[in-house]
Amino acid sequence: MPLPSRVHEQALMPHYFYFHGFASSPRSTKAAFFAERLRERGLPLHCPDFNEPDFATLTVTRMLEQVQALVDALPPGPLVFIGSSLGAVVALQTAARTDPAGPHPIDRLVLLAPALEFGRDGLRFLGADRVARWQETGTIDVMHYAYGEPRPLDYEFYRDSQRGDTYALDVRVPTLVFQGRYDEAVDCAMVERWAAGRPHVTLRLLDDDHQLRAGLPQIWRETAAFLELAP
Repeated sequence: MPLPSRVHEQALMPHYFYFHGFASSPRSTKAAFFAERLRERGLPLHCPDFNEPDFATLTVTRMLEQVQALVDALPPGPLVFIGSSLGAVVALQTAARTDPAGPHPIDRLVLLAPALEFGRDGLRFLGADRVARWQETGTIDVMHYAYGEPRPLDYEFYRDSQRGDTYALDVRVPTLVFQGRYDEAVDCAMVERWAAGRPHVTLRLLDDDHQLRAGLPQIWRETAAFLELAP
């Protein structure tokens, strides 16, 4: 049985969520991977589509509101969040906002290549000139991997991204992090520094890139053990 110690205390089964990354979707390789592993154990996985209703109007605030609406519609029970990249930001920010004494306490977090610098000008890779043009025109074209083509994104996404510092959030639930050493999107050293100061965080460094596809077998083995599921 999953999460026996906490579930038995509350006599409630946990709700499992997967949060996909930026310009991705619930049909991504990792989302499908986790959904299949949990389905084999009779456990549903909630995978909100953050592209809805329109990718152009995406903001983290909208993502958080979407998650909260889904959680509020569920029966009481603890929450387990698996978040990839920007989805890991959503997991951490939702956890920081959640009342541990409420009907849906956060039980555990699994973070994959977490974009922890988001909110600390984590979009600086765009360059000042490109951000200025984005602000001037109101939109920027972003390669959307779920659609296989560039899609416009409103400048409000950038403005909204500057409203919170994910790195500084004080979230103290058991957390398992997987980070690729060859990740070109998320600074591995930054993730190491973040994990080192948090005793509730376990960090696993993999010889992999941002997608972490090669490491999926190891990721599942350790995630299953962390969540107290059958391997």
